[in-house]
Amino acid sequence: MANILKKVVSLVVADNQELAQLRMPKNRKRPLKKLSERELLQLESEIGAKLFGEVPKGGRREFFCLDEKTWIWHEEWLDETGKRHQRTIRYEVHEKGVLKVQEGARYSFVEGDELQNLVTAATMYYEQVARQVYKRDPYTGQKLAELV
Repeated sequence: MANILKKVVSLVVADNQELAQLRMPKNRKRPLKKLSERELLQLESEIGAKLFGEVPKGGRREFFCLDEKTWIWHEEWLDETGKRHQRTIRYEVHEKGVLKVQEGARYSFVEGDELQNLVTAATMYYEQVARQVYKRDPYTGQKLAELV
């Protein structure tokens, strides 16, 4: 697991052939067996949502790794008139780049600052989810010591 984190961080300066490094392992060995896969994703998403600051009142945000090649960003908010808006973006990791898929059949490869921000968010997500949900050190994969 430690190698995954190093690979994700190296993506910031990587060429297109190294983009596969953004893929996250989803071989959960069900450490929290009493929780369903959906419940685990919800816990991960709650952590991901907080990576981008406070969610505005009346809004909702989700950010999570759906599978080894797919990241999801979803946000809902109210504008000044009280009208509800929502946006969902899917980031798909391909060999040639990270494809950003938006509503309205808009597709583009992520580049520059947006790519760096996505890698930073993925790294922070991985570190915090490993510690807070799975109680593992994100660098070694070792179980964290329980505080008494």
